Amino acid sequence: MTALGTLIDRARSGAMGPDPAEQSVSVAFTTHQGVRHASRGQSYRNRVVSLRVGQAVGSCAVEPGDIADDDVHDCVGVTVADLLGHPSTPIRVAALDAYLMGARPHESSGAQSVHIGPGSSLEKSMARASAVVDLVDATPGARVLVVGVVNSLLHHLRERGIAYVPCDLKGGRTEWGEPVVTDADRALAECDTVLASGMTLGNGSLDALLGSGKRLVLFAQTGSAVLPRLLGAGVSAVSAEPYPFFWLDGGPSTIHLYREAS
Repeated sequence: MTALGTLIDRARSGAMGPDPAEQSVSVAFTTHQGVRHASRGQSYRNRVVSLRVGQAVGSCAVEPGDIADDDVHDCVGVTVADLLGHPSTPIRVAALDAYLMGARPHESSGAQSVHIGPGSSLEKSMARASAVVDLVDATPGARVLVVGVVNSLLHHLRERGIAYVPCDLKGGRTEWGEPVVTDADRALAECDTVLASGMTLGNGSLDALLGSGKRLVLFAQTGSAVLPRLLGAGVSAVSAEPYPFFWLDGGPSTIHLYREAS
């Protein structure tokens, strides 16, 4: 069974919080984003499906065209228990994320909360990336597989003299002209540590990373309340960033850092 499937089964049994059959979605929405930071030569797009359950919002990033707006809208009024069996993985992830966020908010989970001050999109991206790279705990000479290319993360790895292999299903090149590989499995053998996007939870590629035996650090907007539940089960550290994400406005925001207990 997948890691997501195991967590869903535990949630359905009531082992992770209140009865999910008594929790329902009040708001369902999709956030579309296009960005090109000032001074950067590349632009990219994001699409995120979010579900609100009580006070909590759970999210899962998706590729453009992967899910219809009507499928998201149809989640309104549906119980978490029913959505945990939805045929769409992103909807299952968003429902579980919202449910777990309500059951154990980041602020009361023992995570280290890091304040990201106001600033431009690039300034906030760089501040977040610095905190995320702190979790990698790699020294010069190590090699990090970065799954889900974010140029600000690569900047901080470069600044610290840490070698990396950029990997993303979209391929292409980094801001510095480096080729981006598309096959994480092939790249794993030459790397000591994996720094991966939470999108791996939504697209089904996380389990291969969990079973790699490598130190695994996750930066999670997708499943920010889900992925900390995998600490000690293949995950070493998580940067959890619940909705609203740092890129939505220029004001302050917060991320929550989790480390596996030593």
